[in-house]
Amino acid sequence: QVQVVESGGGLVQAGGSLRLSCAASGSSFSISAVGWYRQAPGKQRELVASISQFGNTNYADSVKGRFTISRDNAEKMLYLQMNSLKPEDTAVYYCKAAPSIGTLATWGNWGQGTQVTVSA
Repeated sequence: QVQVVESGGGLVQAGGSLRLSCAASGSSFSISAVGWYRQAPGKQRELVASISQFGNTNYADSVKGRFTISRDNAEKMLYLQMNSLKPEDTAVYYCKAAPSIGTLATWGNWGQGTQVTVSA
């Protein structure tokens, strides 16, 4: 099972950028689907972006055109480049790995996440 550790969050002004990183361990990273979730205070956790083991990407409508997900299988890393950040992007961001996109939410355990705060 793939274990993950998120990093790269912080405080940024609206319109700014951040790059989140997710370091994975385990031999199955390259054959796993991976994704980024976020959870804002008082809201449910939502899938922000995902990338399959074949490189197919999907984004939530709220981040399309602003966020880019990428993966480096050799380094076992997952990234989320976030541009044109908005206050409503404020949340704890989590990465996840699973056998398929459909099992991302339920496979394995959630990590500690990384806090992203966007000030107006």
